[in-house]
Amino acid sequence: MTEDLVLPAPRDAVPEAPGDPLLVVEGLTKHFPIKGGFPIRRTVGAVQAVDGLDLTVHVGESFGLVGESGCGKSTTGRLITRLLEPTQGKISYRGQDISHASRKQLAPIRSEIQMIFQDPYSSLNPRQTVGKIISGPMEINRINPPGGREARVRELLEIVGLNPEHYNRFPHEFSGGQRQRIGVARALALEPKLIVADEPVSALDVSIQAQVVNLLQKVQKELGIAFLFIAHDLAVVRHFSHRVAVMYLGKIIEVGDRDSIYTRPRHPYTHALLSAVPEVNLGDDETPGRERIRLAGDVPSPINPPTGCRFRTRCWKAQDKCAAEEPPLIQIEGNRSAHLTACHFPEEPTIEARDEDIVLDPALAALEESVDE
Repeated sequence: MTEDLVLPAPRDAVPEAPGDPLLVVEGLTKHFPIKGGFPIRRTVGAVQAVDGLDLTVHVGESFGLVGESGCGKSTTGRLITRLLEPTQGKISYRGQDISHASRKQLAPIRSEIQMIFQDPYSSLNPRQTVGKIISGPMEINRINPPGGREARVRELLEIVGLNPEHYNRFPHEFSGGQRQRIGVARALALEPKLIVADEPVSALDVSIQAQVVNLLQKVQKELGIAFLFIAHDLAVVRHFSHRVAVMYLGKIIEVGDRDSIYTRPRHPYTHALLSAVPEVNLGDDETPGRERIRLAGDVPSPINPPTGCRFRTRCWKAQDKCAAEEPPLIQIEGNRSAHLTACHFPEEPTIEARDEDIVLDPALAALEESVDE
């Protein structure tokens, strides 16, 4: 059936305006089978890494996806780029279903969806020069830019803040931050419309994180590329993203614009995450700080997640209804129309937090002004 798939139109065929849906994900599910038994191995269970996820990324938008380690963020990114085959659900890119498209059918749009990987050390081939790494996507897609591939690679190196003379160097000759810049240049080589950035700064020092985040933000503004920015650092996500979705154990439990999520969170889990973000010490002893919410217990196993609300085993507001019914991701009375929450007993809106109450790491904060300019 997939052989009859209608492929997306060429990138210049239909003009798209900022705000138009670029990527729409509906009911996305990925279960990894667990094999057991001897001598005949059979499926005895499944790791429910992603289980019924819905999200939309618009043209030119930065969409942040946050959550604890192991909640399924990276798996979601690999499903969207079709590095993994979804178990169920639908992935629509520019209005066309690519959920189960074959490798041949995906070829025309591979150049439009690129990925920046988490580890800048293992994501680059140590046997290839920087020029070969960045020009590789152009060779695969048979793209010959004006002036030649080498000239385009040198231009990209300059765009990401590296010396064009580094063309013939190998990855081991660069620092971690420089390697991640090479990964960014490789992702930009084909002029994509969507980049999935899978925790692109988590393996870097704080000062280098700031440089890479600022680089991505500059690229996003100048080239109008949409980003799915996956991270667990809430300060970095707020710095970069227009909208934010909070993920827990394979499901999105809250989504909204960044100001709404950070100043008026409704889901208890989001409250707990934000309570761990550092506060600015204003030197006023009479100013009460936010209460640190410490969640009890460990994250449940994705092999056998709790019934109903998956967060209920760690939630201080859980009741019988939470175990019996899974809460839908809907707008709750009092929320903005774009703010959705999946909770039977949501938190009441608190007094709006000041922007300075949720801060970047010192090095990120120091460079934020230069980005805004």
